[in-house]
Amino acid sequence: MKLIDTIKNIWKIEELKNRILVTLGLLLVYRFGAQVVLPGIDASELASLGTQTQDGLLGLLNAFTGGAFANASIFALGIMPYISASIVVQLMGIAIPYLQKLQKEGESGRKKINQITRWLTIAITLVQGPGYIYNLFATLPPEAFVIANQTVFVVSSVIIISTGCVFAMWLGEKITDKGIGNGISLLIMVGIIATLPQSFVQNFASRTSGDGGGMIMVLIELVIWFVIILASVLLVMAVRQIPVQYARRTAGGGYEKNVFGSRQYIPLKLNASGVMPIIFAQAIMFVPGMIASQISESEMAQGVTAAFSDIFGLWYNVVFALLIIIFTYFYTAITVPTNKMADDLKRSGGFIPGIRPGGETSEYLDKIMSQITLPGSIFLALIAIFPAIAVKLLNVQQGWALFFGGTSLLIMVGVAIDTMQQVNSYLLNRHYDGLMKTGKNRKAVA
Repeated sequence: MKLIDTIKNIWKIEELKNRILVTLGLLLVYRFGAQVVLPGIDASELASLGTQTQDGLLGLLNAFTGGAFANASIFALGIMPYISASIVVQLMGIAIPYLQKLQKEGESGRKKINQITRWLTIAITLVQGPGYIYNLFATLPPEAFVIANQTVFVVSSVIIISTGCVFAMWLGEKITDKGIGNGISLLIMVGIIATLPQSFVQNFASRTSGDGGGMIMVLIELVIWFVIILASVLLVMAVRQIPVQYARRTAGGGYEKNVFGSRQYIPLKLNASGVMPIIFAQAIMFVPGMIASQISESEMAQGVTAAFSDIFGLWYNVVFALLIIIFTYFYTAITVPTNKMADDLKRSGGFIPGIRPGGETSEYLDKIMSQITLPGSIFLALIAIFPAIAVKLLNVQQGWALFFGGTSLLIMVGVAIDTMQQVNSYLLNRHYDGLMKTGKNRKAVA
């Protein structure tokens, strides 16, 4: 079989094999840590915490941490503080000249930015850690805590949780450097996948008992799930090709007039922002409910809290979808430098047929990006809110519905494709057929 032959070829490449083994080993360490309960907590008394994280925003957070949140684990915060710090640093890079300067300094600047992100991650964990510990006090029964001195327990637990987050961040960076794929993204994906079997089993039990619809509904759900996965793959990989013509160079290093080489293309992605708009929007959606629950006990405040706590509710998803569309345009604008692309084309003697080099090319590329970002953002928003549609229309269990779209599915699809592309590049460089290609194997190059 083609797949078996490809796996054999992967194993023949020593460097690729070692990178895969390192990646799997570090991911195993991360999953093991997610099962280690904080010292001072009786693991047999965590049932109420599991109930709290079955649905809603906490259920989503628990899915991202691979169940570590509900386990009161040393990795309870997962890698999310690092993600938050990365987003903050990225946004600050737009307005702070110092960060803008670092971004232009190449590798040395990138190292300094990474160090700033790490320190900010620690600061975020020191804020979120106490909040998580006091949530344990509010949720778990008193007999769950085996350390009598509350202050000692809080301080030690915050230090352990913060250290766990930093260690997870280190694991992610090591996977990126020594393994295969983007380490941070792989940690999130593995955490999400870890909760998938349990969610499916719970939904299966619900469907096959009583009036749940039986196996027919299970099969219908699986078909819809695979269709959504295919739609997500199309969203991640879809591009619009912009034709570019290059003038031939002269012996003196200039360009010959009206003499052109082969035509090439600029690939502009339909969804250039990836899952970042969903992550941004998700972070914003936490805020209204938290503020309303703190400032007042009025009927209006309680209504706002209820509306923004139900991730499957109508108003939550309407606002969520609008924020995703807005953030898609915002993030695309800061990550796709059409001015730089136009300048690079001009310097290399390239131009888009029918468009003058320089400013007009930049405006044309910006116009095209605006045109393709609209359907891309709407498509992204629809996939993001599809879990709510699955719950309301198909009566899917909420835990299983999270895998019918949203951040969970898009992260799994995006990370899987990115990792496959990296493996593919190793295979093609050694003259083997890649994972995304069919055909006969070619002779390996030593």
